[in-house]
Amino acid sequence: MELVVLNTSGKETGKKVTLDESIFGIEPNKHAVYLEVKQYLAAQRQGTHKSKERSEITASTKKLKKQKGSGSARYGDIKSPTFRGGGRVFGPKPRDYRFKLNKALKRLAKKSVLSQKMRDNSIRIVEGLSIAAPKTKDFITVLNALALNDKKSLFILADTNKNVYLSSRNLPKTKVMKFNEISSYDLINAGEIVFLEGAVEKFQENLKK
Repeated sequence: MELVVLNTSGKETGKKVTLDESIFGIEPNKHAVYLEVKQYLAAQRQGTHKSKERSEITASTKKLKKQKGSGSARYGDIKSPTFRGGGRVFGPKPRDYRFKLNKALKRLAKKSVLSQKMRDNSIRIVEGLSIAAPKTKDFITVLNALALNDKKSLFILADTNKNVYLSSRNLPKTKVMKFNEISSYDLINAGEIVFLEGAVEKFQENLKK
């Protein structure tokens, strides 16, 4: 399985990169992808929600009326959950929503997303992206050349590139990440995936560990 390398003008360079079929050519496992996306989104939750139970309400503990003789229902104190301002029964408490997944399943999820993106022709390899100074204008020029200006795109770097990152930071539909920082959620959320020079090899090597 091979992919043609493009330059920053969107033209073919004549080079080809061999892709590992065990990463880019498998039958996608939807459940593995679902679990990793669920894990990612769960980890984003603050979990600081809290409501007061009956014992935590500050109010009188006096019984509102005598137990018998009124002909109406029995009442305790004003903190009862049946009254407005009373405690809540089984209300939310602060909790951590994070949960663990084994590495093999997370690798399978990434491979599944990449394989589907490959089927959809949504993966590109670009070489020669160098930005001398952090300028959004320069990055937009590259996006236009690659016909990505109106698409959600994920640029995957082999190494940290501060100028590329800063140049893209202001673009709402573009995300730049290093190869070892990516989750299945990032891959799914991008309409087009662009590997920069050397990133494919490192990404494949990382998924084989």
